[in-house]
Amino acid sequence: MKNLVYDFDEGSRGMKDLLGGKGANLSEMKRIGLPVPPGFVITTEACLEYFEKDNQIFAELEEQIIDHLQDLEEKTGKTLGDPKDPLLVSIRSGAVVSMPGMMDTVLNIGLNDETVEGLGKKTDNMRFALDSYRRLLQMFGDVVLSISSHKFDRALEDLKNNYDIEKDTEMSEDMLKDLIEDYKDIIAKNSSQGFPQDPREQIMEGIRAVFDSWNNERAISYRKINNLPDDLGTAVNIQTMVFGNTGENSATGVAFTRNPSTGEDKVYGEFLVNAQGEDVVAGIRTPHDIKELDDIMPDVYEEFMEIVDKIEHHYKDMQDIEFTIEEGEIYLLQTRTGKRTAKASVKIATDLVSEGIIDEEEALLRVEPEQLEQLLHPSFDEKDIDEEKIITTALAASPGAATGKIYFDPQEAKKAKEKGEKVIMVRGETSPEDIEGMNAADGILTSRGGMTSHAAVVARGMGKCCVAGAGELVVEEESRRFWKDDEIYEQGEIISLNGNTGKVYEGEIRTSAAQLSEEFNQILEWADEVRKLGIMANADTPEDSQTALEFGAEGIGLCRTEHMFFDEERISVVREMILAGNRVERKKALEKLLPYQKEDFTNIFKKMKDRKVVIRLLDPPLHEFLPEKDEEIEKVAENLETTPEKVRDTIAELDEVNPMLGHRGCRLGISYPEIYEMQVKAIISAAAEVSSENSYEVRPQIMIPLVGISEEFSKLKELTEETAEEVLDNQNSEVNFEVGTMIEVPRAAFRADKIASNAEDFFSFGTNDLTQMTYGFSRDDAGKFLREYQEKEIIKRDPFTTIDKEGVGEIVKIAIEKGRQADSSLEIGICGEHGGNPPSIKFCHEEEMNYVSCSPFRLPIARIAAARAEVKENKNI
Repeated sequence: MKNLVYDFDEGSRGMKDLLGGKGANLSEMKRIGLPVPPGFVITTEACLEYFEKDNQIFAELEEQIIDHLQDLEEKTGKTLGDPKDPLLVSIRSGAVVSMPGMMDTVLNIGLNDETVEGLGKKTDNMRFALDSYRRLLQMFGDVVLSISSHKFDRALEDLKNNYDIEKDTEMSEDMLKDLIEDYKDIIAKNSSQGFPQDPREQIMEGIRAVFDSWNNERAISYRKINNLPDDLGTAVNIQTMVFGNTGENSATGVAFTRNPSTGEDKVYGEFLVNAQGEDVVAGIRTPHDIKELDDIMPDVYEEFMEIVDKIEHHYKDMQDIEFTIEEGEIYLLQTRTGKRTAKASVKIATDLVSEGIIDEEEALLRVEPEQLEQLLHPSFDEKDIDEEKIITTALAASPGAATGKIYFDPQEAKKAKEKGEKVIMVRGETSPEDIEGMNAADGILTSRGGMTSHAAVVARGMGKCCVAGAGELVVEEESRRFWKDDEIYEQGEIISLNGNTGKVYEGEIRTSAAQLSEEFNQILEWADEVRKLGIMANADTPEDSQTALEFGAEGIGLCRTEHMFFDEERISVVREMILAGNRVERKKALEKLLPYQKEDFTNIFKKMKDRKVVIRLLDPPLHEFLPEKDEEIEKVAENLETTPEKVRDTIAELDEVNPMLGHRGCRLGISYPEIYEMQVKAIISAAAEVSSENSYEVRPQIMIPLVGISEEFSKLKELTEETAEEVLDNQNSEVNFEVGTMIEVPRAAFRADKIASNAEDFFSFGTNDLTQMTYGFSRDDAGKFLREYQEKEIIKRDPFTTIDKEGVGEIVKIAIEKGRQADSSLEIGICGEHGGNPPSIKFCHEEEMNYVSCSPFRLPIARIAAARAEVKENKNI
């Protein structure tokens, strides 16, 4: 017969998958001699089988539960239902991964109209017995019978008002008897089965309710938020009751072995005298600080401090402990790894290393990379947030916090910033033309777009807060306002964005700037010593490059040259080039752009020195550089000494049904090779000059985007090399440059051997477009339905945030295998948004890529994620 139930004496911490976190830890504490009330665990396997059998406690499970209840009776010398000395138990959930407060608990199981009298006489404390019984009735009614807890709360408040008392502890025995009758009436009126007087029936019903709570709404939501699987199930812990509500020498509490907010090495916790566990959590009474226990029960406090030290050294991590003091005796009801802030996580990990409790590799595993977003961006003062002022909640597209005046026009946003105003840029969706306004903004809000929309990608690169896809908002850019329902928000009004939660608030909320601690930098140093994966940055300007270096970039993995074209001085020249009637005119315009491009690359190369710089040649379709509004078209026509009609004709000519799959990337280079010629000239001449003027050698890597056919790459590689050699001959210089491609078209992945054999130097996966083309999802529009897909469990994660290993990942694997078959020395990296996502970084490590590239502000996260991937591989985790 398969074991579905284990006594605490039979388990250990290594059985977490079977016994759940709580059950494994109770068993472990018991094993090392800590005061744990006896009990047993019903396994996660039993839970899953319960679901398979239509939510029924099947015969084999019921038999094992009864056997263990009999063992518990023998150990305690008490019997279920004994009217003189009843055995009472608690029933608690215990998932494999801690889900605090998400599932259900029932205390005081075993009490009924008879046993409550026996408990009162046995303890010589009838008030305590009655208080425990009314608690059971309320919890059983709420958890097992699904009766709203508000009905019980209302009855309690009515009683206290009738007797003019404030605290629960002021209720007399007679009051409690009246309350018990009220609770029974509530159960009788709101439940067909009523409250069972049989303790065994109470236990079986309680177990069923705890199993069922695995699938309650809050548990499902918690798993989605934390990317936890739904098929783990929960264990159920049956434990002998100990009571913190027997009088003034009893108490209950929760404590952390270190401060979970700051990481300070001091015990942090609270307790209540004469109370049960739910009183602390419910906030009905104001608890005491744990230090006050030293004044109230000094001997217990001293013992508790010894227990805390023993537990932390045994588990080698900060622990969250639940305890009860019964008549001066302390008991432990749970220990688990304590939840903590990012700041505390970093400090605790480094402190444990300095204390000799863990090593550096273990410290890296204690720091969750995604949580570190909190430390890299501004944050709101929590005391200043008024949740009633929420305008909407949308996608948390780029972390941080921002507050400022609403602006809808990029140039107006820029002017406001120059005046010293804080700016929130609001658009239906952003485009490359909005870049100056986005740069000026403290935060960006869009009503359309997803996690890899233009707004999201650019904001992350700039380290700016962004909330995207706020579909409840109607944005009217021309009239400079947006609204939701009947509320209208005009330009100049102040709003606040939380890029960590996706919430948008009315009014101003105070923010505090990010500050990196010595402990944080220490973690990064350890990460760099361990990781094998290179960490590069997506950077388009000298300022971005400097930020990247400060955050530990080893080079630039993606420089998007189109971002250099939107400067006010340059855009008119770009438009002149686009509107040119023939190649000769186009080349003249490009000659005007050449000095600008060369200056851009010169400044970036000077910042990066001898580090690699991957420069992507022009990628977006030309129409993105042209104006849309009538007044802008007329202004462009006037500047270029042409007619508005000609400008409109060109816009119409360049218009495409699906521009992202249209005339862009290498296709643009094939049609207009003079554009790529100009860019290559600028790159190579800048590299030659910077190298000749300094003691280091500049290392440019020129990347040709959107290749799908090997012949596309061949022609453009030839063009690149011929242009570069001509520049070098003219300047009598040498530059070691490389030419590679961005793999973002599925066909390129399947033909990677052919592309790589054509003297290819490197591949860089552009996973934004690769995901878009593989799924057939528009990355700008997918936000409208991806959330529903996740809720309906069609997909588990947004594929634009975390790489889809089963689909996109398989295509990446094929490309790597084929590419390296053709050229074993082929350098391979990733430069899409996935390059800063920890699960995606782990995938890149496993597939033996050379590097990942991400926005500068995600570099610390990428460094730690890459190191953790290496440690987990070494430890076979």
